[in-house]
Amino acid sequence: MKTNAARTSERGSAAIKFLIVIIVLMLAAHAGYQYVPVAYAGESLKQEMQTAVVNSMAISGRITPTDYVKNRVTKAVSDNDLPPDTVIEVKQVGTVIQAHAVFTKRVPILPFGIYTYNYHFDHTAVPNGYLAKD
Repeated sequence: MKTNAARTSERGSAAIKFLIVIIVLMLAAHAGYQYVPVAYAGESLKQEMQTAVVNSMAISGRITPTDYVKNRVTKAVSDNDLPPDTVIEVKQVGTVIQAHAVFTKRVPILPFGIYTYNYHFDHTAVPNGYLAKD
């Protein structure tokens, strides 16, 4: 049987392991807290672009389909707090409207500037489905 004197190197290891696990969990939570809203905004912009492109095929009236799509995508950029330097291109290709948006946003994954991720968004929305068939 070992005595307490032989176990001096084993003392305190549970507290240190617990502290390391808590720090790793806090860093993972911080990374998720910073990244998830940016990724959500990017996906929301993709969805809004796709919706605007499909709706433009059925629009009639005084506004042109390209202006309609440009206005909807610009509004989506401002609603989702995306960078003001987001490049938005809307053009007519054949009988359909295409919308293209590009932006890069810096996401501080680790605190204190240890690691910053550049979230790059580059998406082209093209109508698909029944309305897009010639």
